[in-house]
This record gives sequence, C-alpha cells and structure tokens, in this order.
Amino acid sequence: MIKRTRVHLTAASAVAALTLALSACGADPEGPSLSGPVVIDGSSTVEPLSAAAGELFMQDHKDVQVTVGTSGTGGGFKKFCVGETDISNASRPIKDAEKQICTDKNVQFSELHVANDALTVVVNKANTWVNCLTVAQLKKIWEPSSTVKSWNEVDPSFPNEPLNLYGAGPDSGTFDYFTGVINGKEGDSRKDYNPTEDDNITVQGVAGAKGGLGYFGFSYFEENEAKLKAVQIDGGNGCVAPSVKAAQDGTYKPLARPLFIYVSDTGVKKAQVEKFAEFYIDRNDTIVEAAKFVPLTDAQKDKTRAALADLKAKAGAK
Repeated sequence: MIKRTRVHLTAASAVAALTLALSACGADPEGPSLSGPVVIDGSSTVEPLSAAAGELFMQDHKDVQVTVGTSGTGGGFKKFCVGETDISNASRPIKDAEKQICTDKNVQFSELHVANDALTVVVNKANTWVNCLTVAQLKKIWEPSSTVKSWNEVDPSFPNEPLNLYGAGPDSGTFDYFTGVINGKEGDSRKDYNPTEDDNITVQGVAGAKGGLGYFGFSYFEENEAKLKAVQIDGGNGCVAPSVKAAQDGTYKPLARPLFIYVSDTGVKKAQVEKFAEFYIDRNDTIVEAAKFVPLTDAQKDKTRAALADLKAKAGAK
C-alpha cells in the first residue's frame, strides 16, 4: 500500500476543515443530478489534494464516485494516455514521450495548475552542523557518480557522521523534478539510497538517523516539523528556507515547483468530471489551504481557469 496512513489522515482533516468552510456557501444545487465515476490516478504528492476535493465533491453529489490512485506521476500518465482515467495527478509537467502516447491514442488534455510546492530537504533534529546547502553540495551528494558516505565529505567543516540518504523512488514525479534541477538530468541519481513512494518512510528514516537526509514535498515537512529540520537552499542568491511565500515569489530556487492535474477531453465530456474539475478550481483556495499546500497566485488561477475553458470548448462540453 502506498502512503495510506498519511492519505487517510490528510484527507479526513482536510474534509473536516473544508466542510465547515463550504457549509456557509450552501449546497451545490446541481448535486442530485450528477452520477457516475471520476477516475483519478498519478502523483502520490498530489493525491491528498485530489482526495480531499473528491470527498467534498461527493458530499454534495451523492451519486458520484471519485476514486484516486497513487501509481506515481509516470504511472498515472501511462493509464491516462490510454484512456483508463479521466484525470491524472502530476508533480511535474507531462514529458514529450508521454504526450506522444496520448496523441497516438487520440487523447487530448489540458494541464491545470492546482497548487504550488516547495520540495524540502530535511535532516535529523540532532543535526547541528548544517542549516543551508548549496545546489552544488546537493549535487555532490546525489549525482550518479557520488561516493559521498559521510557528512565531512560534503564539507570539511561538517563532522565525520555517516550520511543516510532517503528519497523518492524512480516512478515518482518528485524524483524526476529533484534529479532534474539538482543533477542536471531527470532520472540521474546515485542508486545507493533508500528509495520509496511512501514519504512516511523517509520521515521515519531521517528521524531515526543522526546523519539522515531526505527530500519530499513541503506539506510533509509541515506535518512532521516536530521530528525533522528543514535545510535552507542556496540556489545562487543566498540561503532561502522553504515557505509559502518563497514558493510563490520564486525565491526558493530551484526547488519550488508547480503541481498539476491533467484532464482529458473524453473525461470533461462527462458531466460529473466536468463539474468536479470546475469545483477543484472554484474552491481551490480552501482545498489547497486545508491540504497544506502552497496556494496559487491570482495570475495562476486565471491561467488554470482559461485552460479548463479551452479544453471544454475543444471537447464540446457544456
């Protein structure tokens, strides 16, 4: 099972918060008229966001069944581009090769930016020697040819403490993004680390080893701040801590990233999928806040609404 403990807790807490927030707005008058499935798969990072949105949507639309799988961004696109899903969660943009598969299968889609994230590098709470790492130091640790096994090999001023590495597995969009911006090519990474699609394992591993280091989405750090220490990142303009503001204004370089859902043309022709996508955008601020992601800027919201409108027009959805 992938991330089930965290998913249930996050979805439940998000739904509780959102139910209170949305109750003041009144029930959706179109609720009773919608029915059928909304099938979603893909990024485990985006899953809690889509799961919370789905739970809330089903409260107003009792005959709609929203299901959210977590096969990773790449795994999600494999299903999406052959028409097995209506929506694909993604923690990175779709690749050209994936686009080609969609094209070959006559699947059109729109990319909807639904939240922001700040990939967070974390260390053990007992780590007193590092507060900031440069991109060059991260590359020295994570590049495919790296033989770094101790912190003093990263910087001579650091202690001779064994380096225990945890990170995303190769099917994860988080892995693709991190390796791309740190090592220069997506998928390029040393192999002798603890890869996982379950970020709770990274939390446990880093929290359990004084020399531990790992990376995952900002919301995971927020949930586990009592157990872990976030490292500031120097992308060339000084050390910057991961935060909502830094992710939105672009100063948290290069680990700030957008998060997406992809909606297919065949999906948006289904009334329940179309209304779910609209709900996702219309209530985005509250959903993103409850799920502890970084909200969209006004300009990003406008672009997302325009992308959905364009897909609906192309698909002939009403």
